Amino acid sequence: MLFAAGFGTRMGALTQDCPKPLIHVSGRPLLDHALDLVAGAPRIVVNTHYKGDQIAAYLAGRDILISDEQPEVLDTGGGLRLALPLLGAKTVITTNSDAVWAGPNPVTMLAEAWDPEKMDALAIVIPRDRAVGHKGKGDFLLDADGRIARGPGGIYGGVQILKTGGLDAIPDKVFSLNRLWDRMLADGRMYGLDYPGHWCDVGHPEGIALAERMLQGDV
Repeated sequence: MLFAAGFGTRMGALTQDCPKPLIHVSGRPLLDHALDLVAGAPRIVVNTHYKGDQIAAYLAGRDILISDEQPEVLDTGGGLRLALPLLGAKTVITTNSDAVWAGPNPVTMLAEAWDPEKMDALAIVIPRDRAVGHKGKGDFLLDADGRIARGPGGIYGGVQILKTGGLDAIPDKVFSLNRLWDRMLADGRMYGLDYPGHWCDVGHPEGIALAERMLQGDV
């Protein structure tokens, strides 16, 4: 599941006529950089809302399903729940579409480390010194076993494996996946994996040039 429904407001004028997932980095739309991560997946779903017709037109002819969130954007939790019939699975991989990676495929890393017996979620966490252009305090702390707690530390890289069963217990139509994470954190069943490469958030205009330099090895 690729999240591509947001308004891209941090991009300013760049998203006035173009949805953020179609903004180019190193000559390719952000959406294609994200799709590279899930190449070969048995089923790929992209959710859309803002200027979703442009995204649907760009993906036309590919073996990709569209979950259109009209008339209202549903946030990550509501958007994922809406897409579940298309995904056809109780455990899914989700990824944001506004980041670029330089290093091993994070989806492959998660798949190799996934342990459904003890995990309800496994997220890629970026050490702050490998998060290009990111100025925040971080999202998660990892213990020696890789179990996650909230706090200033590593940055959520926007890619995870997630069990979706808990979505049914959330009554709201529009909600963040943080609601589901909170329950997993309380149960001690949310884990993280440190990313050994570099990552750049391209949610703001300055991120485009930073990502391009990162991909050229200038980090």
